[in-house]
Amino acid sequence: MSAERARLGETRIDGIVRARTTRPEAVAEAAARRVQPDGMLGSTGKMMVIAADHPARGSLRAGSDPLAMADRADLLERLMIALERPGVNGVLGTADVLEDLLLLGALDGKVVVGSMNRAGLAGSVFEIDDRFTGYDAAAIEDMGFEMGKMLLRIDPEDPATPATLQACARAVSELAARRRIAMVEPFISYRTDGRVRNDLSTEAVLRSVAVAAGLGTTSAYTWLKLPVVDDDPDGMERVLAASTLPAVLLGGEVPEDPDAAFRQWEKVLRLPTAMGLVVGRTLLYPPDGDVAGAVDTAVNLL
Repeated sequence: MSAERARLGETRIDGIVRARTTRPEAVAEAAARRVQPDGMLGSTGKMMVIAADHPARGSLRAGSDPLAMADRADLLERLMIALERPGVNGVLGTADVLEDLLLLGALDGKVVVGSMNRAGLAGSVFEIDDRFTGYDAAAIEDMGFEMGKMLLRIDPEDPATPATLQACARAVSELAARRRIAMVEPFISYRTDGRVRNDLSTEAVLRSVAVAAGLGTTSAYTWLKLPVVDDDPDGMERVLAASTLPAVLLGGEVPEDPDAAFRQWEKVLRLPTAMGLVVGRTLLYPPDGDVAGAVDTAVNLL
């Protein structure tokens, strides 16, 4: 970050802290006056959402820095840069991050996605028991947000999985009853050497899509958030053919070769149910530090 950008960040942080200290009702007021987006898709005809819900799960790593996302002022500055870029039409986050952005006036005209279940803390023994500790459907409606996102890791060997399935199904139904979109991010997962690993094979992702698409009392308001598989040249065609639900592609960890990731996204985005990208660390913490450049490259894929 430049010195000018750093000074601007300090001024903005002071304003957020002052509002939180003296006028906590300012958050609800900012939500009430937020300009609503004109639909879910941006000017490109696709969705481009910046994800920033990782810290609430204790996942702070970006690239080689294990604590990259621990600096809130730095994270907000990166988010502000990303949200100002043409073609970016949304943001995904937990209440603390989204409320900071509301107080900064950064969410006008943007699709806002509230992150719902964050209890599966990274590296914990209870990681699969991903309870809903963030937004619920009622709060998403009250804040005037458009979507609620939930992570669904299905571990066939972990008895906590059914409770997470049930909680996600309930959230899908409750969001649909309020005409809010449920963005479900499913994985087949296993614990290896004490850590939860997501199986990114085509077969596993196909199975996760089939399970996620059937959650809840209706699928009318369900979208899927899916990884890009690379074990099969036709893998993503098969994955996206498993459901008629709209799907967005997730970014995941910061890749060693960002250009390769961009090429993968570009190919998959041509498929009929691929509605866009939901990417966080890859764009917010690019290896060269150029957030605007990374975001513009991703938008150009759309």
